[in-house]
Amino acid sequence: MDLFLKDKIALITASSKGLGFATAKQLVLEGAIVIINGRNEKTLSNAKRQLDSLPESRVIAVAGDVSHPDFSDRLMKEIQYHFDGLDILITNAGGPPAGSLDDFSIEDWEKAINTTLLSHVRLIQAAKPLLLKSPTPSILTITSAAVKQPMPNMILSNSIRSATVGLTKSLANEFGPSGIRVNSILPGWTDTERVHDLLNTRAQFNHSSIEEEYQKQALESPLRRIGKPEEFARVATFLVSPVASYINGVMLVVDGGMNKGTY
Repeated sequence: MDLFLKDKIALITASSKGLGFATAKQLVLEGAIVIINGRNEKTLSNAKRQLDSLPESRVIAVAGDVSHPDFSDRLMKEIQYHFDGLDILITNAGGPPAGSLDDFSIEDWEKAINTTLLSHVRLIQAAKPLLLKSPTPSILTITSAAVKQPMPNMILSNSIRSATVGLTKSLANEFGPSGIRVNSILPGWTDTERVHDLLNTRAQFNHSSIEEEYQKQALESPLRRIGKPEEFARVATFLVSPVASYINGVMLVVDGGMNKGTY
């Protein structure tokens, strides 16, 4: 199926690795012009080299921290300079650390809110004028399946990502008359560096091995495995594409069926 993504301009933040990188790769394969981003310049450069090796790749890398209040405006000015428009915005940010209520101070909560919620707000505010220039504008926020089924020892993520889902649904209604679609993907356990770190922390807490924790987590899925980044990326690429032109305000869980709720 042709997703009509050739020559579309797509920005994906926090895309030097993990789900963001996998999605950037899939968009490149579909013919999009892709702007990637990450805090670590070395990791970002390595990601760009990998993407540049793909056939007909067109990738721009912009280093910077999406949690910094001024970065979103600087990023959009860079995009405006190169393209004077934007078709796709995928807002992604690093998740907050694991822990329970007693593990975090108010300052920890404020830092997590800034990174996990306000980064989406700033990026969308800054990108809106560029998106309005597109005939097929689309926004995708990356959140977590934890908003459907809270995860143990993940109080920051469980709480703050739910606010991002509220933001996404609100903007789907607000931006709809302007033609901008706004959706979210709620990924479950997927084999990324962050999941590896979380399961390693769990292994230390449970006095087990990380292999045992991977196996236990896989058994919670009806498919008896955790997801692969490319499986998430294919769904994300479809959702932001013009082919999904009547999908708006959707919070799509991509978790292999781990969430046992009806809705």
